[in-house]
Amino acid sequence: MTADRTPRDRQSPEPPFPSPRPEVESLHAYSAPLEGRRQMLRLDFNENTIGPSPQVVEALRAIPADHIAIYPEYDGLQEAVIANLGLPFNPDQVGLFNGVDAAIHAIFHAYGDRGETLLTTSPTFGYYSPCAQMQGMAIEAVPYEGETFAFPLAAIREALLHPRSGQPPRLLLICNPNNPTGTRLAPERILELAAAAPQTLVVVDELYEAFTGDSVLPLADFSVVPNLLVLRSLAKTAGLAGLRIGFAIGHPAVVDRISRVTGPYDINSFAVTAAFAALGDQAFVDAYVAEVIQARAWMTEQLRAAGVRHHVEGGNYLLIWPQGDPAAVDQALREAGILVRAMTGKPLIDGSLRVSIGTLEQMQRFWAAYRRIEVIPA
Repeated sequence: MTADRTPRDRQSPEPPFPSPRPEVESLHAYSAPLEGRRQMLRLDFNENTIGPSPQVVEALRAIPADHIAIYPEYDGLQEAVIANLGLPFNPDQVGLFNGVDAAIHAIFHAYGDRGETLLTTSPTFGYYSPCAQMQGMAIEAVPYEGETFAFPLAAIREALLHPRSGQPPRLLLICNPNNPTGTRLAPERILELAAAAPQTLVVVDELYEAFTGDSVLPLADFSVVPNLLVLRSLAKTAGLAGLRIGFAIGHPAVVDRISRVTGPYDINSFAVTAAFAALGDQAFVDAYVAEVIQARAWMTEQLRAAGVRHHVEGGNYLLIWPQGDPAAVDQALREAGILVRAMTGKPLIDGSLRVSIGTLEQMQRFWAAYRRIEVIPA
């Protein structure tokens, strides 16, 4: 007698489950390797590398235990954002979100629809595409131009004004300065694009603006260009990446529609407390930004003097093309306790490493390790 056996190559059927939307079934979620980073020199995700203001830490420690049991309150936070900006906006022009990632998702949820088009650049922040895909949108990604990765202004304008589908893009996403190329676009050009395409929501992701000063906000009149929306965060400058808080600034009607598709308590109380404290200590942020800009200039000079191929323009990051295998250099840096981000498979910049800029001391540590790994003479 022989026992019945299931052949090894026979696959058990998956248990039945409710089918998701087709867009979700074919979606590859945006993900990033975030584990095991706490004790390393974090030059991989463009974070603040020193932590938040001491005033933020003090405010968080002062939160009474019983307040954790209370739903968060947001009164006064929009006003604090406006006061920090020093611009004549109203509170209903500022939307509050659980990080700018949540704001981006809400924008697509409110405005993106099946068959419509997202117009953006390539390469750029990787979360735009999954958000478009989950809404069933088509994606038109226009490459940056030349060795300097110049903004493809003429091609973007052509796609806005003479779309191949006959319908104007529903959304235009501009990361300014762009992550990962650092490409900068003058705010006047952004306003021209928005004015020329009133049926397209033009979203400007300004997470790295503090490191370049190219913000469109000082020139923006949202009553004239109500299809313009600007994203800001306290992650890169004020060091609140772990608490998740971001802002969308624009016409009240647009901010209202985006806010309608978020949860009522998406931002937690700790993030609110930290945001008030961070916005109230702009001197700390300004000093950190100045340190990063100084370190960026120093790092650029070292790369230039050593003849290392690199690209640096805006933001708190730059690109380096190793002479050796990029994956091996990445791993060797990791073994030295330093994290960078390999741009493997990214259009135009495959083979490069994106290196976040921290303090001058941190960049000196990075450069010493990189020179040793790449055998760059002193």
